[in-house]
Amino acid sequence: MSDCKRSTALALASALAGSAVLLTAPAARAAVVDVAYDCKTPIGDKSAVSPIDIKAVKEGDGYKLTMSFQKGVSSSPIELGKGAMSPSAVILVGGAEKVSVPVSGPPNPEAIPPDTPIKITDLSGTYTPKKSGKVTFTAGVLTITAMSTTTTCTPGNSPGPSLELDVTAAGGGGAPSGGDTTPGATGDTLPQTGPTDSALALGTLGGTVLLSGAAGVLWLTRSGQRARS
Repeated sequence: MSDCKRSTALALASALAGSAVLLTAPAARAAVVDVAYDCKTPIGDKSAVSPIDIKAVKEGDGYKLTMSFQKGVSSSPIELGKGAMSPSAVILVGGAEKVSVPVSGPPNPEAIPPDTPIKITDLSGTYTPKKSGKVTFTAGVLTITAMSTTTTCTPGNSPGPSLELDVTAAGGGGAPSGGDTTPGATGDTLPQTGPTDSALALGTLGGTVLLSGAAGVLWLTRSGQRARS
């Protein structure tokens, strides 16, 4: 094999190896976390545990966060008619930066019978990072308004993060120094659940860039061969 062909083969092999590494490197870690809510309601204190799932989707310079409740929390002694209840919450961001992201959702789409756990609709909001690095997303205070009353539910079991994600700030803001001081935001490592859509997208993009580089080397090599012939 000529030195020219050997160089081209090595460049292509290196690009393919880099693509494989990117495709298997997770950009996020997620876990469904049980959150024990202590609720202050107009008729007294109540408590309930709901598994919480938080997802993030890149949108422009920020990330759309979606907070999902797998079980209902609190309850009402009377029926809540369709659209009578409106939920909102706070997601605590820890790690590279410490902020609170407000999220909210639509009113209840159906009537809620009395003394029945209130099913919370998915809550969403936008997080725009000002610092690049690894951040965590943890369930914070949940607020339920219904029929001119307000119920406040606070996580009482210091839940761990539901999502850990590598984020990039617009303009490439660097990570701050110092530890995490935001209440409820921790740096716990969560079980890896496999490559996410973001990870696959990152891997595909990286693979495309690397393969394009290899194709460029191959084209230049062939051009050089034609020039010498």
